Amino acid sequence: MDPSRRSVLGAGLFSVALTIPNWPDVVGRMEAAQVGDVQAMGMTDVNTVIAMTERISELDDQFGGRHARPMAAAFLINTVAVYLKTEAPEPVRKAMMSAASDLCYLTGYMAVDEGLHNVAQQYYVKALELAGAAEDHLTYCTTLRGMSVQAVNLGHGQAAMRLADAAAAASPQAGPRMRAFLAGQQAHSAAKVGHRAEALARLREAEVAMDQAESQEKTFGSYDPAALSYHTSEVRYELGDLTGSIAAMQQAGKLRHTVYRRTRVHHQALLAERQLQVGHLEAACATWRSVLDDYPLVHSARADERMHTMLTSLRPHLKNNTARALYERARTTVPHTALA
Repeated sequence: MDPSRRSVLGAGLFSVALTIPNWPDVVGRMEAAQVGDVQAMGMTDVNTVIAMTERISELDDQFGGRHARPMAAAFLINTVAVYLKTEAPEPVRKAMMSAASDLCYLTGYMAVDEGLHNVAQQYYVKALELAGAAEDHLTYCTTLRGMSVQAVNLGHGQAAMRLADAAAAASPQAGPRMRAFLAGQQAHSAAKVGHRAEALARLREAEVAMDQAESQEKTFGSYDPAALSYHTSEVRYELGDLTGSIAAMQQAGKLRHTVYRRTRVHHQALLAERQLQVGHLEAACATWRSVLDDYPLVHSARADERMHTMLTSLRPHLKNNTARALYERARTTVPHTALA
Protein backbone atom coordinates (compact mmCIF):
# COMPACT_ATOMS: atom_id res chain seq x y z
CA MET A 1 0.00 0.00 0.00
CA ASP A 2 1.59 3.30 -1.06
CA PRO A 3 1.96 6.11 1.53
CA SER A 4 -0.50 8.45 -0.15
CA ARG A 5 -3.16 5.74 -0.29
CA ARG A 6 -2.47 4.84 3.36
CA SER A 7 -2.99 8.46 4.44
CA VAL A 8 -6.32 8.67 2.57
CA LEU A 9 -7.54 5.46 4.16
CA GLY A 10 -6.33 6.64 7.56
CA ALA A 11 -8.33 9.83 7.23
CA GLY A 12 -11.37 7.79 6.27
CA LEU A 13 -10.99 5.51 9.27
CA PHE A 14 -10.70 8.39 11.69
CA SER A 15 -13.77 10.04 10.20
CA VAL A 16 -15.66 6.78 10.86
CA ALA A 17 -14.35 6.78 14.43
CA LEU A 18 -15.82 10.24 14.97
CA THR A 19 -19.30 8.69 14.85
CA ILE A 20 -18.58 6.38 17.79
CA PRO A 21 -19.43 7.48 21.35
CA ASN A 22 -16.33 8.57 23.30
CA TRP A 23 -14.56 8.99 19.98
CA PRO A 24 -11.50 10.85 21.36
CA ASP A 25 -10.56 7.74 23.35
CA VAL A 26 -11.24 5.50 20.33
CA VAL A 27 -9.06 7.63 18.06
CA GLY A 28 -6.30 7.70 20.66
CA ARG A 29 -6.28 3.91 20.94
CA MET A 30 -6.24 3.52 17.17
CA GLU A 31 -3.29 5.89 16.89
CA ALA A 32 -1.41 4.01 19.62
CA ALA A 33 -2.02 0.69 17.87
CA GLN A 34 -0.88 2.02 14.50
CA VAL A 35 2.50 3.11 15.90
CA GLY A 36 2.85 -0.09 17.93
CA ASP A 37 2.58 1.72 21.26
CA VAL A 38 0.22 -0.76 22.94
CA GLN A 39 1.57 -2.22 26.17
CA ALA A 40 -1.57 -4.08 27.28
CA MET A 41 -5.00 -4.78 25.89
CA GLY A 42 -8.36 -4.59 27.62
CA MET A 43 -12.06 -4.84 26.87
CA THR A 44 -12.06 -1.17 25.85
CA ASP A 45 -9.87 -2.13 22.89
CA VAL A 46 -12.22 -5.02 22.04
CA ASN A 47 -15.19 -2.66 22.14
CA THR A 48 -13.31 -0.28 19.83
CA VAL A 49 -12.95 -3.03 17.22
CA ILE A 50 -16.62 -4.02 17.59
CA ALA A 51 -17.79 -0.42 17.24
CA MET A 52 -15.59 0.23 14.20
CA THR A 53 -16.82 -2.98 12.56
CA GLU A 54 -20.42 -1.88 13.06
CA ARG A 55 -19.76 1.53 11.49
CA ILE A 56 -17.90 0.07 8.51
CA SER A 57 -20.75 -2.41 8.03
CA GLU A 58 -23.21 0.49 7.90
CA LEU A 59 -21.11 2.17 5.20
CA ASP A 60 -21.04 -1.09 3.25
CA ASP A 61 -24.82 -1.44 3.45
CA GLN A 62 -25.39 2.04 2.08
CA PHE A 63 -22.53 2.49 -0.38
CA GLY A 64 -21.21 -0.97 -1.29
CA GLY A 65 -18.09 -3.02 -0.71
CA ARG A 66 -15.84 -1.05 -3.05
CA HIS A 67 -16.39 2.00 -0.86
CA ALA A 68 -15.95 0.42 2.57
CA ARG A 69 -13.61 -2.58 2.21
CA PRO A 70 -10.35 -0.57 1.90
CA MET A 71 -11.07 1.01 5.28
CA ALA A 72 -11.78 -2.39 6.83
CA ALA A 73 -8.57 -3.84 5.37
CA ALA A 74 -6.51 -0.89 6.65
CA PHE A 75 -8.06 -1.20 10.11
CA LEU A 76 -7.27 -4.93 10.19
CA ILE A 77 -3.65 -4.43 9.17
CA ASN A 78 -2.79 -1.29 11.12
CA THR A 79 -4.82 -1.73 14.31
CA VAL A 80 -6.42 -5.12 14.85
CA ALA A 81 -3.31 -7.11 13.91
CA VAL A 82 -1.39 -5.17 16.58
CA TYR A 83 -4.02 -5.96 19.20
CA LEU A 84 -3.87 -9.68 18.35
CA LYS A 85 -0.12 -9.66 19.12
CA THR A 86 -0.54 -7.79 22.41
CA GLU A 87 -0.52 -9.53 25.78
CA ALA A 88 -3.87 -9.74 27.57
CA PRO A 89 -5.80 -11.95 30.00
CA GLU A 90 -7.27 -15.00 28.26
CA PRO A 91 -10.92 -13.77 28.32
CA VAL A 92 -9.87 -10.47 26.74
CA ARG A 93 -7.70 -12.22 24.16
CA LYS A 94 -10.59 -14.52 23.16
CA ALA A 95 -12.95 -11.54 22.94
CA MET A 96 -10.47 -9.75 20.64
CA MET A 97 -10.12 -12.82 18.43
CA SER A 98 -13.91 -12.99 18.21
CA ALA A 99 -14.14 -9.30 17.26
CA ALA A 100 -11.36 -9.73 14.71
CA SER A 101 -13.15 -12.76 13.27
CA ASP A 102 -16.30 -10.74 12.74
CA LEU A 103 -14.31 -7.99 11.01
CA CYS A 104 -12.58 -10.57 8.77
CA TYR A 105 -15.97 -12.01 7.83
CA LEU A 106 -17.32 -8.55 6.99
CA THR A 107 -14.22 -7.76 4.92
CA GLY A 108 -14.63 -11.02 3.01
CA TYR A 109 -18.29 -10.25 2.42
CA MET A 110 -17.35 -6.85 1.00
CA ALA A 111 -14.70 -8.46 -1.22
CA VAL A 112 -17.45 -10.67 -2.68
CA ASP A 113 -19.44 -7.51 -3.40
CA GLU A 114 -16.41 -6.17 -5.27
CA GLY A 115 -16.10 -9.37 -7.29
CA LEU A 116 -12.77 -10.23 -5.63
CA HIS A 117 -13.65 -13.84 -4.89
CA ASN A 118 -10.16 -15.17 -4.19
CA VAL A 119 -9.55 -12.30 -1.76
CA ALA A 120 -12.88 -13.02 -0.10
CA GLN A 121 -11.92 -16.65 0.41
CA GLN A 122 -8.75 -15.61 2.23
CA TYR A 123 -10.68 -13.38 4.60
CA TYR A 124 -13.31 -16.05 5.18
CA VAL A 125 -10.70 -18.68 6.04
CA LYS A 126 -9.03 -16.31 8.50
CA ALA A 127 -12.44 -15.53 10.03
CA LEU A 128 -13.00 -19.27 10.57
CA GLU A 129 -9.57 -19.67 12.18
CA LEU A 130 -10.12 -16.78 14.57
CA ALA A 131 -13.71 -17.80 15.39
CA GLY A 132 -12.58 -21.34 16.12
CA ALA A 133 -9.80 -20.14 18.40
CA ALA A 134 -12.24 -17.82 20.18
CA GLU A 135 -14.92 -20.53 20.43
CA ASP A 136 -17.26 -18.08 18.71
CA HIS A 137 -19.88 -20.39 17.21
CA LEU A 138 -22.03 -17.54 15.88
CA THR A 139 -19.33 -16.00 13.67
CA TYR A 140 -18.07 -19.46 12.68
CA CYS A 141 -21.53 -20.47 11.41
CA THR A 142 -22.16 -17.07 9.84
CA THR A 143 -18.88 -17.30 7.92
CA LEU A 144 -19.64 -20.81 6.63
CA ARG A 145 -23.02 -19.54 5.51
CA GLY A 146 -21.36 -16.55 3.82
CA MET A 147 -19.10 -18.94 1.93
CA SER A 148 -22.21 -20.86 0.85
CA VAL A 149 -23.82 -17.65 -0.41
CA GLN A 150 -20.68 -16.90 -2.42
CA ALA A 151 -20.64 -20.42 -3.87
CA VAL A 152 -24.31 -20.49 -4.85
CA ASN A 153 -24.07 -17.10 -6.56
CA LEU A 154 -21.08 -18.36 -8.54
CA GLY A 155 -23.08 -21.40 -9.65
CA HIS A 156 -21.32 -23.96 -7.44
CA GLY A 157 -24.43 -25.60 -6.04
CA GLN A 158 -22.87 -28.72 -4.54
CA ALA A 159 -20.22 -26.71 -2.69
CA ALA A 160 -22.91 -24.29 -1.52
CA MET A 161 -24.94 -27.18 -0.11
CA ARG A 162 -21.96 -28.62 1.77
CA LEU A 163 -21.12 -25.24 3.29
CA ALA A 164 -24.74 -24.45 4.21
CA ASP A 165 -25.17 -27.86 5.83
CA ALA A 166 -21.87 -27.44 7.70
CA ALA A 167 -23.03 -24.06 9.02
CA ALA A 168 -26.27 -25.59 10.30
CA ALA A 169 -24.46 -28.58 11.84
CA ALA A 170 -22.03 -26.28 13.66
CA SER A 171 -24.88 -24.46 15.38
CA PRO A 172 -27.04 -27.17 17.01
CA GLN A 173 -28.36 -24.85 19.75
CA ALA A 174 -29.18 -21.87 17.55
CA GLY A 175 -32.19 -19.72 18.38
CA PRO A 176 -35.12 -19.51 15.95
CA ARG A 177 -33.85 -16.47 14.02
CA MET A 178 -30.46 -18.10 13.49
CA ARG A 179 -32.15 -21.36 12.43
CA ALA A 180 -34.17 -19.42 9.86
CA PHE A 181 -31.00 -17.64 8.70
CA LEU A 182 -29.24 -20.98 8.14
CA ALA A 183 -32.21 -22.97 6.77
CA GLY A 184 -33.01 -20.27 4.21
CA GLN A 185 -29.54 -20.65 2.73
CA GLN A 186 -29.83 -24.44 2.82
CA ALA A 187 -33.06 -24.11 0.84
CA HIS A 188 -31.46 -21.87 -1.78
CA SER A 189 -28.47 -24.20 -2.16
CA ALA A 190 -30.66 -27.29 -2.49
CA ALA A 191 -32.80 -25.57 -5.13
CA LYS A 192 -29.68 -24.60 -7.06
CA VAL A 193 -28.87 -28.28 -7.67
CA GLY A 194 -32.48 -29.23 -8.34
CA HIS A 195 -33.23 -30.97 -5.02
CA ARG A 196 -36.81 -29.81 -4.99
CA ALA A 197 -38.13 -31.76 -2.00
CA GLU A 198 -35.20 -30.79 0.23
CA ALA A 199 -35.36 -27.16 -0.87
CA LEU A 200 -39.05 -26.89 -0.02
CA ALA A 201 -38.56 -28.72 3.30
CA ARG A 202 -35.74 -26.36 4.30
CA LEU A 203 -37.79 -23.36 3.23
CA ARG A 204 -40.68 -24.54 5.40
CA GLU A 205 -38.23 -25.03 8.28
CA ALA A 206 -37.05 -21.45 7.83
CA GLU A 207 -40.65 -20.17 7.78
CA VAL A 208 -41.53 -21.98 11.02
CA ALA A 209 -38.37 -20.71 12.72
CA MET A 210 -39.04 -17.16 11.53
CA ASP A 211 -42.59 -17.29 12.93
CA GLN A 212 -41.11 -18.32 16.30
CA ALA A 213 -38.47 -15.59 16.14
CA GLU A 214 -40.97 -12.86 15.31
CA SER A 215 -43.29 -13.91 18.16
CA GLN A 216 -40.42 -13.99 20.66
CA GLU A 217 -38.39 -10.99 19.50
CA LYS A 218 -40.12 -7.78 18.61
CA THR A 219 -36.86 -6.00 17.78
CA PHE A 220 -35.60 -5.87 14.21
CA GLY A 221 -33.07 -8.61 13.47
CA SER A 222 -30.45 -9.01 10.76
CA TYR A 223 -32.50 -11.85 9.26
CA ASP A 224 -36.13 -10.84 9.04
CA PRO A 225 -39.30 -11.83 7.11
CA ALA A 226 -38.15 -9.69 4.16
CA ALA A 227 -34.87 -11.60 3.95
CA LEU A 228 -36.80 -14.86 4.11
CA SER A 229 -39.05 -13.67 1.27
CA TYR A 230 -35.91 -13.00 -0.76
CA HIS A 231 -34.78 -16.59 -0.13
CA THR A 232 -38.25 -17.79 -1.09
CA SER A 233 -37.92 -15.87 -4.34
CA GLU A 234 -34.54 -17.45 -5.07
CA VAL A 235 -35.81 -20.96 -4.31
CA ARG A 236 -38.86 -20.53 -6.54
CA TYR A 237 -36.72 -19.13 -9.34
CA GLU A 238 -34.28 -22.05 -9.21
CA LEU A 239 -37.21 -24.50 -9.23
CA GLY A 240 -38.71 -22.89 -12.33
CA ASP A 241 -41.56 -20.94 -10.70
CA LEU A 242 -40.84 -17.56 -12.26
CA THR A 243 -44.19 -16.00 -11.35
CA GLY A 244 -43.87 -17.15 -7.74
CA SER A 245 -40.32 -15.79 -7.63
CA ILE A 246 -41.53 -12.35 -8.74
CA ALA A 247 -44.33 -12.34 -6.16
CA ALA A 248 -41.92 -13.28 -3.36
CA MET A 249 -39.41 -10.60 -4.38
CA GLN A 250 -42.17 -7.99 -4.41
CA GLN A 251 -43.26 -9.18 -0.97
CA ALA A 252 -39.69 -8.78 0.28
CA GLY A 253 -39.75 -5.14 -0.80
CA LYS A 254 -43.05 -4.53 1.00
CA LEU A 255 -41.91 -6.21 4.24
CA ARG A 256 -38.49 -4.68 4.61
CA HIS A 257 -38.41 -2.22 7.52
CA THR A 258 -35.08 -0.65 6.67
CA VAL A 259 -33.90 -1.16 3.11
CA TYR A 260 -30.18 -0.72 2.70
CA ARG A 261 -29.38 0.96 -0.57
CA ARG A 262 -27.00 -1.71 -1.90
CA THR A 263 -29.51 -4.48 -1.10
CA ARG A 264 -32.31 -2.51 -2.70
CA VAL A 265 -30.34 -2.06 -5.93
CA HIS A 266 -29.49 -5.75 -6.15
CA HIS A 267 -32.93 -7.12 -5.31
CA GLN A 268 -34.91 -4.64 -7.41
CA ALA A 269 -32.65 -5.27 -10.40
CA LEU A 270 -33.27 -9.02 -10.08
CA LEU A 271 -37.00 -8.32 -9.87
CA ALA A 272 -36.88 -6.27 -13.08
CA GLU A 273 -34.97 -9.00 -14.91
CA ARG A 274 -37.59 -11.56 -13.94
CA GLN A 275 -40.47 -9.25 -14.81
CA LEU A 276 -38.99 -8.94 -18.29
CA GLN A 277 -38.60 -12.72 -18.52
CA VAL A 278 -42.36 -13.13 -18.18
CA GLY A 279 -42.95 -10.41 -20.79
CA HIS A 280 -43.88 -7.50 -18.51
CA LEU A 281 -41.70 -4.89 -20.22
CA GLU A 282 -43.40 -1.80 -18.79
CA ALA A 283 -43.28 -3.17 -15.23
CA ALA A 284 -39.62 -4.10 -15.65
CA CYS A 285 -38.78 -0.61 -16.89
CA ALA A 286 -40.56 0.96 -13.91
CA THR A 287 -38.57 -1.23 -11.52
CA TRP A 288 -35.29 -0.47 -13.29
CA ARG A 289 -36.02 3.28 -13.09
CA SER A 290 -36.12 2.97 -9.30
CA VAL A 291 -32.81 1.09 -9.43
CA LEU A 292 -31.19 3.91 -11.40
CA ASP A 293 -32.23 6.37 -8.68
CA ASP A 294 -30.01 4.54 -6.17
CA TYR A 295 -27.27 3.06 -8.33
CA PRO A 296 -24.96 6.11 -8.64
CA LEU A 297 -24.35 6.04 -4.87
CA VAL A 298 -23.48 2.32 -4.75
CA HIS A 299 -19.89 1.20 -5.38
CA SER A 300 -20.38 -2.48 -6.01
CA ALA A 301 -19.29 -4.94 -8.70
CA ARG A 302 -22.54 -6.85 -8.18
CA ALA A 303 -24.51 -3.67 -8.87
CA ASP A 304 -22.39 -3.05 -11.97
CA GLU A 305 -23.22 -6.57 -13.20
CA ARG A 306 -26.93 -5.92 -12.76
CA MET A 307 -26.62 -2.68 -14.77
CA HIS A 308 -24.79 -4.51 -17.54
CA THR A 309 -27.60 -7.09 -17.61
CA MET A 310 -30.19 -4.30 -17.74
CA LEU A 311 -28.61 -2.65 -20.77
CA THR A 312 -28.19 -5.98 -22.56
CA SER A 313 -31.78 -6.95 -21.81
CA LEU A 314 -33.19 -3.64 -23.05
CA ARG A 315 -31.44 -3.58 -26.44
CA PRO A 316 -33.95 -5.88 -28.19
CA HIS A 317 -36.79 -3.57 -27.04
CA LEU A 318 -35.53 -0.15 -28.13
CA LYS A 319 -38.49 0.38 -30.47
CA ASN A 320 -40.59 0.72 -27.32
CA ASN A 321 -40.58 4.35 -26.16
CA THR A 322 -40.40 3.46 -22.45
CA ALA A 323 -37.55 1.02 -22.93
CA ARG A 324 -35.63 3.44 -25.16
CA ALA A 325 -35.96 6.30 -22.65
CA LEU A 326 -34.71 4.06 -19.85
CA TYR A 327 -31.84 2.82 -22.00
CA GLU A 328 -30.72 6.35 -22.84
CA ARG A 329 -30.91 7.38 -19.20
CA ALA A 330 -28.86 4.33 -18.18
CA ARG A 331 -26.18 5.10 -20.76
CA THR A 332 -25.61 8.49 -19.12
CA THR A 333 -25.83 7.10 -15.57
CA VAL A 334 -23.73 3.94 -15.69
CA PRO A 335 -20.00 4.71 -16.14
CA HIS A 336 -18.20 2.83 -18.91
CA THR A 337 -15.64 1.62 -16.38
CA ALA A 338 -18.40 -0.16 -14.47
CA LEU A 339 -19.34 -2.17 -17.55
CA ALA A 340 -15.82 -3.02 -18.72
